[in-house]
Amino acid sequence: MTSDGRRVRRLEDERLLRGLGRFADDVSRVGALHLRVVRAQAAHARLLSIDTGQAQALPGVTAVVTGEDVKDVAPIPVRLNVGGHDLSAFLQPVLAQDKVRYVGEPVAAVVAEDPYVAEDAAELVEVSYDDLGAVLDGETAMAAPALHEAGNVAAVLDLGYGDCAAAFAAADTVVALTLDVGRHSAVPMEPRGLVADYDAGTGRLEIWGATKVPVFNRRVLASMLGLPEHRIRLHAMDAGGGFGPRGEFYPEDFLVPWLARRLGRPVKWTEDRAEHLVAVNHSRQQRHRIEAAFAADGTLLGLRDDVVHDNGAYMRTHGVLVPELTLAMLPGPYRVPAYAGRARVVLTNKTPCGTYRAPGRFEGTFAREHLFDVAADRLGVDRVELRRRNLLRPEEIPHVRPLNTIGTDVVLDAGDYPKLLDTAVAHVAGWREEVAALRAEGRLAGLGLAVFLEKSGLGPHDTADVLVGADGTVRVHSGGTSLGQGIETVLAQIAAEPLGVDPRAVEVVNGDTELQPFGGGSWASRSTVVSGSAVRLAAEAVAGRAVRVAARVLGVPESELRLADGVIVGATPDVRLTLGEAAAACAPGSPHLAADEPAGLSARRTFEVEHMTYPYGVHVALAEVDQGTGGVRVRRYLVAYEVGRAINPTLVEGQLVGGVAQGIGGALMEEFRYDDNGQPLAATFMDYLVPTAAETPRVETIVTEDAPSPDNPLGVKGAGEGGLSAAGAAIANAVRDALGLPGGVGALPLSASRVIELLPSHVS
Repeated sequence: MTSDGRRVRRLEDERLLRGLGRFADDVSRVGALHLRVVRAQAAHARLLSIDTGQAQALPGVTAVVTGEDVKDVAPIPVRLNVGGHDLSAFLQPVLAQDKVRYVGEPVAAVVAEDPYVAEDAAELVEVSYDDLGAVLDGETAMAAPALHEAGNVAAVLDLGYGDCAAAFAAADTVVALTLDVGRHSAVPMEPRGLVADYDAGTGRLEIWGATKVPVFNRRVLASMLGLPEHRIRLHAMDAGGGFGPRGEFYPEDFLVPWLARRLGRPVKWTEDRAEHLVAVNHSRQQRHRIEAAFAADGTLLGLRDDVVHDNGAYMRTHGVLVPELTLAMLPGPYRVPAYAGRARVVLTNKTPCGTYRAPGRFEGTFAREHLFDVAADRLGVDRVELRRRNLLRPEEIPHVRPLNTIGTDVVLDAGDYPKLLDTAVAHVAGWREEVAALRAEGRLAGLGLAVFLEKSGLGPHDTADVLVGADGTVRVHSGGTSLGQGIETVLAQIAAEPLGVDPRAVEVVNGDTELQPFGGGSWASRSTVVSGSAVRLAAEAVAGRAVRVAARVLGVPESELRLADGVIVGATPDVRLTLGEAAAACAPGSPHLAADEPAGLSARRTFEVEHMTYPYGVHVALAEVDQGTGGVRVRRYLVAYEVGRAINPTLVEGQLVGGVAQGIGGALMEEFRYDDNGQPLAATFMDYLVPTAAETPRVETIVTEDAPSPDNPLGVKGAGEGGLSAAGAAIANAVRDALGLPGGVGALPLSASRVIELLPSHVS
C-alpha cells in the first residue's frame, strides 16, 4: 500500500458534511459570560475619557474594562522576528492606552450574561476623542507627524547581491514601472471566536477556538498572564478557513482568558463580520517602483525594486515578514545576475497588517511579471520567449541565491522551470484562437501569463506522535492545525503507509497543546512538508518497533518478518501477528518488553530542516473587458504547478482552485478603502466585494511531480499558496493585453472604475 498519489476522500468530511464539526461558536460552558469589544470610532485621536457608567448599570452586565485595567500588561509580541529589527516601540496594546490609531482598535470590553446584553452595553460606553488627524498614505507618512514616539517608519529592509549599478549602466534597455497593490485580506467563512474556562481549584485554563499556531499562542498567553504553560490547554477545533490572518495572537486572545480568570466564570466571544473587516490583519498594500535592465537580446542583467509597505497602525505578530518575503522572493525562478531590493515599512492610521495567503509573493510576482510583459513589448520579444530565455535551467539547480529570508538561506532545491512553462503554453495553445475570435467580434479580450516561484516547508522543526492501540487503531498527534485544508487526510495517508493500514483507520488530532506540546502550527505551506515528515519518521519508528516485538512474540528472527496490511507476517501463514497484538505485547508488565524498554507501541519524532522547499508554477488567464462598464470577466484559467510529490492530488488541485478564486478577488474587486478621516469604506460585504461562483471560471490544473525536494523524506513541496501567488499578475497581464496598453495597468485591484480610466480613447 502506498500513500503517494492516492486520491483518498477527505476523512474530515465525514463529520463536516454532516454538520458534526465543532467550531468555536459551538462550544458552550455552563455559566458562560459573553464578551463584546468596544472599538475606536476615530482613526487617530487622543483618548480624553471613557465613560462606562451607563454600561455597568445595565442589568446583566458583569464587568466593563478599559485600558486602565490592563495598563501593566505587556503589548502583544512579534512571533516572527525576522531580520533582527527592534519593533518594540510599535507593538499593539490589548486595549488602547492614551491614543487610538485606527478605526476598530479595542478601547474597552464588556462582559454580560448574554451576547445581546453585552452588545447593548457596548453601545452605551461613551468615548471622548481629541482628533489628531489621520495619516493614510504610506508615502506621505514618512514625512508626516509621528503616530508613535519612535516615528512612522518601523523598519528599512535591504536585500540584494551583485553590482546592480554596473548592470543598469551596461543595459541596452531599462524598463521601469510604478505599481500599487491594494489593501485586502482573507474573509474566511467562519470569523474568529474564543471560549475560555478557568478552574481556580487547579489553576488550569482551557481554551477553545485558537487556530493556526496554538503552541505559540499558549506561550504568549502564559507570559502575559503569569501562568506556567502546562496549566493552559488549547483544544483542537475545526476552523472555517484560515488563509493567514486568522489564528494569530490578537487583543481578544488575551482579553477572553484574562477575564475568565478574573471573573471566575467561562467567557465566550464570537466576532461578527463587521468586526472582522476592521479588526483582523489586513495585508498586501504596497507600492513598487520596479525596474529591470536588459541586454539587446532580452537577457536580464539586473533587477531592482523600491517598495513602500503600508503596515497600518501597529506591528503585529508577523513583524516585517511580508516585506522581507516580498524582497527575497522577487527574483523568482529567473537568472538574475544582480539584484537590489529595498522596503520601507511605514505605519499609517489603518488596520494593522500581517500575512495573507502567498504573502509577499502575490505582490512581488505581480510587480515582476507585469514589468516583464511591458519589457517584452518594448524589446520586441515574445512575452513567453522573454521568460524562457531568462529562466534558470535544470543544470543550474540547485541554485544558491545569496539572500536570506525568515532566517534561512535561499537555496532553490529542485526544478525544471522551462519544462513547466512549455507544458503550460502547450496546454493553452487554443486559447489564442479564442482571443482572436472574440476580438473579431469587436470584444476586448486578452491573454495573460505569469511564472512564479513559491516557498514552503519552513522549519526549523515540527514534532508528531504516532500511537497504536491494542485494537489496532492508529492515532497521530500532530503539530499542525486543521484549517479546512485537508491535513487530517494527508497525515493519515502518510502514517498509514509504513504501518500498512488503511488511512481510514488512522485518527489524526491537530492543534491540541496537551497532546502535542511542540507543534509549530499550520502556516506558510509547511504542514505536509514539516509536520508530514515528522509523522513519517514517527510511523516508521512504530513500524520498526512492532516488527521487533513481534519477533520476540513469535520466536522468529526479525529479518524473516514484514509488515503489510496491518499484519506482521513471516515465511509461513501461521507466523503472523496483527499490529494490535503487537501493541498489546508492549503493554506494561509484558514479558516481551526488555527491562529498560518503555511501554506502549508509540513514537515521538521531530523533523528538523534548515532550508525551505521551492515549488513553482505558471498561471494563464483569458480575460474579457466590457468596454461599456469596465467590468473584467475571467473566462478561462490554468494553473500548472510543480509540487514535488502529491500525497493526495485531489487535495492539491483543490488548493489551487481555491487560491485562484481568492486571487481573482485581489486582482479585480477586493479592497479596503478609507475616506479622508480614516473611516473604513468597506466594512460590510456591500462594499467589500468578494468573488462568487459567478465570477470564478472553471479552473484547469496541471499538477506535476518532476522535481521532488531532496530536503525531506517525502520529497514534497507545499501546495497551499500556488493557486494565488501569480493570479494578480496573470489577470493584470490579460487585461493589459485586452486593452493594448503600451505601459502597465498601474494598480490592483482592477475594479471597473480603474479599468474605465485605462480604456484607450479609441475603444471608450
